[in-house]
Amino acid sequence: MLVVLLAAVFAAVELLPGDAANASSERGDSAADVAARRHLLGLDRPVWERFADWMTALPTGDLGTSARGQKVTDLLADPLPHTLVLGGTAFALTVVASLALGCWAATRPGRLTDRIIGHTSTAAFAVPEFVVSVGLLLILSLWTGWLPAVTLTGADGSLADRTMLIMPVLALVVPQTGWNTRIVRGALADQARTPHVEAAHLDGLPAHRVVLRHALPGAIPAIATGIATSTGMLLGGAVVVETLFNYPGIGSVMAAAVSSRDTPLVAGVVVCAGAAISLVLLAADLIRARTLGGRQ
Repeated sequence: MLVVLLAAVFAAVELLPGDAANASSERGDSAADVAARRHLLGLDRPVWERFADWMTALPTGDLGTSARGQKVTDLLADPLPHTLVLGGTAFALTVVASLALGCWAATRPGRLTDRIIGHTSTAAFAVPEFVVSVGLLLILSLWTGWLPAVTLTGADGSLADRTMLIMPVLALVVPQTGWNTRIVRGALADQARTPHVEAAHLDGLPAHRVVLRHALPGAIPAIATGIATSTGMLLGGAVVVETLFNYPGIGSVMAAAVSSRDTPLVAGVVVCAGAAISLVLLAADLIRARTLGGRQ
């Protein structure tokens, strides 16, 4: 999956107008200067050859050199941990909130609570991250002054105040909680039609016990798979959210890399994000395999 994704990245950047030599050239550079820089960056070689060289170095941890002559690993060393903290926190909160809301709705099937949670979660997922970000900025920063509008960092690159993480996390959590609440509710609804869950209802067990003890274990494989697939949307949304909140993650690095047609830097960001997504998908597959056992 990662190889195909990276090949698509190289091809996509190649199709963009211009190249890194033009984007990084200085005012007054002649055509010969640009051509020399293009040769220095290896842009006069076929794209498949550059991709093969980059992939050959990847297993050693070498992500190549950016168009500005800096190691890609050095450029990502500081912003990547910030993005992982943002995405990891948002992912954990999304899982907790989705399970709580989905189970709550499942204990009241067809009632007002179930309908409200269903409609609200659908509406939340339909709102893009940048719209949620703007709304949070208006309410929590400009109107109330409770939280800072932008993210500031100290001399060591860490956040000046941990409260600066709240709005970026919420901007990612709100849409993904809406999506995953629907997944949890749907998985529990499927389980509600199974014989052992129907038998638990007929035995007169409380609704919350039926959901948590009888329906939820059987729904775990579907829930794990659904939540894992949202990891890509979380990291993709993080690029937009980080830009809006001036968060020191890989979002700004990615935007600058695309603007400068810096293929090694774009590929470096993608391989880090792709590796994180692949690990989460692998974990979901393992959970599914362990839960279902021989019934897969």
